[in-house]
Amino acid sequence: MSKNFSGSFVALITPFRDKMIDETKFQELVEWQISQGSDGLVPCGTTGESPTLSHDEHQRVIDLTIEVAGGRVPVIAGTGSNSTEEAIQLTKYAEKAGADAALVVMPYYNKPTQSGMHAHFKAINDEVNIPIFIYNIPSRSVVDMSIKTMVELAKLKNIIGVKDASNDPIRPTNLRISLDGIDFVQFSGEDPSQLGFMAAGGDGIISVTANVAPKMMSDFHREWKKGNIDVARSIQERLMPLHNALFLETSPAPVKYAASLLDICNSEVRLPLVEPLQETKNKLRDALEKLQLISKKT
Repeated sequence: MSKNFSGSFVALITPFRDKMIDETKFQELVEWQISQGSDGLVPCGTTGESPTLSHDEHQRVIDLTIEVAGGRVPVIAGTGSNSTEEAIQLTKYAEKAGADAALVVMPYYNKPTQSGMHAHFKAINDEVNIPIFIYNIPSRSVVDMSIKTMVELAKLKNIIGVKDASNDPIRPTNLRISLDGIDFVQFSGEDPSQLGFMAAGGDGIISVTANVAPKMMSDFHREWKKGNIDVARSIQERLMPLHNALFLETSPAPVKYAASLLDICNSEVRLPLVEPLQETKNKLRDALEKLQLISKKT
């Protein structure tokens, strides 16, 4: 793998204004992420509200990310769908656009068997020549890919890793053992449990929190790589109130509100998502204030 797929990758939000993509704010967000030390960029994931992006919008967000990144950090483009053919076409587009890898979510709603999951990812693998990350997120897709199925997919030419949002603390270790030496990147998809994930053999995270605290997330992973475990643990403990607040309601509504407090963009989300409750907003503001990411309200 020519690119370094490790550390803190940000699952980018997609700023909207009056129901349209706010391209200026999005480009500013991408540039800020790089300047703050994020190790990579992930547009058009769940956090980017990919389910409500049109195909043209989806492609435009991928293009904007690659354009601003300019090869400075890797771009892993979200290209998943519960339609195998649609996922193939989106992944082909990401490859043509110059993305460094694709993130393909488990087929949601269809509830495929393990054989169906394998066939889905193999079909995508066989049609492209770009590294692919499996996005295993049972809480949203209902289905959970078994370690056995994942190991079989890891033997294919393009399947190089996973974003694991199963929140199973022993899964990274069991997967490493089962891979038996196969090179396979393990990204966490859960900010609150990233410390345990890294200790169990993880390589990094695809983070929601990094949208509003990119430097702290980056610092956590840099300290971890240096072996400064106590420092990394301290950073994680400081971040935990923010991690927790960002998932009090369905993401990305909370992180978009948090981003609005930092003047990154406004808090607009697309239906069926709505703005967080006032109680959640208060907890988000409090968490950001304690981290000194925003000034205390007077």
